[in-house]
Amino acid sequence: MTNQEFLGEFLALPTEAQTEVLRLIAFLKQKYQQEGSASPSPNIDLENEPFLGIWRDREDLENSSNWVRNLRENEWSKAHD
Repeated sequence: MTNQEFLGEFLALPTEAQTEVLRLIAFLKQKYQQEGSASPSPNIDLENEPFLGIWRDREDLENSSNWVRNLRENEWSKAHD
């Protein structure tokens, strides 16, 4: 649909319907302006953040996949008992 066709369709609508279209356009503009204006994430050097090493000394977490697998097996087997 061209802009001219769209305008023709819009003008063919009753005044009340035109008002609804204009309100919808205003709503969508506001919605997408807010989404686009979200502040970008600050540039943080995560490798040097202290919280990343808090489990460094946990031997049971050396292999996180095994740890999660064991945790799931234990918890899920309890649900069936």
